[in-house]
Amino acid sequence: MTENPEVNSTSNEEVKKDTFNKFVEHETKAFEESLKAIDALLPEAFKDHAKVAGKEFAAGFRVLLDVAAETLDKAAKDIDERMKAKRAEYAAEEGERPSTTGPTKVKVQVE
Repeated sequence: MTENPEVNSTSNEEVKKDTFNKFVEHETKAFEESLKAIDALLPEAFKDHAKVAGKEFAAGFRVLLDVAAETLDKAAKDIDERMKAKRAEYAAEEGERPSTTGPTKVKVQVE
């Protein structure tokens, strides 16, 4: 009797996938139960204070990030103003040059 290798390899793959899925399922349950065990050890007051502490920690970082964003915005505006002043200074030194864009454009045909 000859065996069909395609049928056997497919069933082998299915067995491997099923075995791995069972492993993942058991490990997930073990992790969940471990969390429940740790949770059962901690008093309710500790959990309440830990939640408040976590919220305060996050609020502190929000304040820090807001100040950093404002500082960056101010610095960017300052740099922009300095750049505009330098451009105006260079334009005054070299005289007003005609605009290279706008309604005074001239079409040039190159051969």
